[in-house]
Amino acid sequence: MALMNHRNRQQPAVVPEPVRRIEAGPWAIELLPGAAYATRYVASQSAIGFAFDSQRGVHAIGSDRVRPFDAMPNGLAFVPAGCDVMSESPMGGEYLRVIRTDGIALAGEHAFNNRIDPQAIHLASRMRRALLNASVDDDWQTWALALAERTEGKDTLSLQGSITGNRMRLLDEFIDAGLDGPLALHTMAQLLELSEGYFIRAFKQATGKSPHSYLIDRRLARARALMRDSRASLAEIAFACGFNSQAHMTSAFKQRLGVSPAQLRAGSRHIPAIGKKPNQW
Repeated sequence: MALMNHRNRQQPAVVPEPVRRIEAGPWAIELLPGAAYATRYVASQSAIGFAFDSQRGVHAIGSDRVRPFDAMPNGLAFVPAGCDVMSESPMGGEYLRVIRTDGIALAGEHAFNNRIDPQAIHLASRMRRALLNASVDDDWQTWALALAERTEGKDTLSLQGSITGNRMRLLDEFIDAGLDGPLALHTMAQLLELSEGYFIRAFKQATGKSPHSYLIDRRLARARALMRDSRASLAEIAFACGFNSQAHMTSAFKQRLGVSPAQLRAGSRHIPAIGKKPNQW
């Protein structure tokens, strides 16, 4: 399960993208970059999370039983106040965390993750774009409240259908191995022993997005990692991630993230917190 609250991140060989955070009224909002993490805590406040990437590791949520987890991309998550949490992931994934800090409890008594909600996907993506652009002129309180409402009044179990955690892992490994070239839908479907039409429908049900859209997200994630971890030119990075050109990659960045690769690379070194940084969440 992708985690909310303090992450004691393992130190990578390179400096990761910065954590981007903002305080807006009673809300504290963070965008955590993809990185390995290990954490254990008792949640002092209930928290909402959103996993942009698939994540894998081990966790124990509300119990002392440690077991493997697979967090699906675009999965909404919730941890109630007082819940015991332990979680570790060797890779992690980009993650949005939203906490109400004024003592008013969020609705919900049970922890969950992997809930696919189209409105939550739209809200989380919009908040990520704003955080990457370091803007304080957005309607943060409205967005946070709307995202909190998506955690209420639903069954806490997600129906993944044919795209199980194991199949998602297999697909991720296949995509990551071939990101520097074209990847056809029918090839991905064959890998999972599904027809192309069924694969598209099942993938959308499990992740809230099309396989093509997910493939672009994986290319962008790889590009961001290379921008951070190497001195390669943006043109070299574009081709290494399967984009036709640097202009093609730039267009995808602006459309999905609201910022160009050059802007993100230049700004990541010295991104201050937006608004007032809380001392402890």
